[in-house]
Amino acid sequence: MFRRSKSEPVPDSTTSAAPDAGSTTERPSTKGRPTPTRKEAEAMARARAKPPRTRREMAQAQRSARGESTARVKAGMKAGEERYLMARDKGPVRRFTRDFVDARFSFVELMIPILLVTMVLSYSGNAGLASFGSSVLLLAMLLVVMDMVLLRFRLRRELVRRFPDESFKGTTYYAITRAMQMRFMRLPKTQVKIGQSLPEQYR
Repeated sequence: MFRRSKSEPVPDSTTSAAPDAGSTTERPSTKGRPTPTRKEAEAMARARAKPPRTRREMAQAQRSARGESTARVKAGMKAGEERYLMARDKGPVRRFTRDFVDARFSFVELMIPILLVTMVLSYSGNAGLASFGSSVLLLAMLLVVMDMVLLRFRLRRELVRRFPDESFKGTTYYAITRAMQMRFMRLPKTQVKIGQSLPEQYR
């Protein structure tokens, strides 16, 4: 009496139920994923690349890795990133010294034009013009020396005020050697403009 009737249909377990009309479940779509950046795409491409098998391929991979590392270090040094700087350039005192030098006008900036004018006058064949050119060059060198002395005293005064507990050993030489270079030749690259005011706190 408990047996199922032969005429009663048996449900098919392999047939999946139809989704509800009001159901909000949707298939996951890949359109919402963010597009990978160029750096991420290059990293994935390198990860998919086959490992080097021969010595030549290994040497090429090592040269490529060294080149990338060197370029990254150079870019960091130019930008003034602390972790890529040399020991002589690290620390808040050296950073302030660089900015202090870069924010002021130096007579060294005029030395190249003055030298060019002096050379033209000296080869003009006129003794009076040649003597005048030599006098201008001597005066420019004297102004540069006076400017470096003034730089030293002003820098030391600011360092004592801002970093009373720090050591200032080597800062004078560091500042003068940087000031004697043209702005486009200075490393780390200049981060401030001439006449720009400097913040009170330095990291």
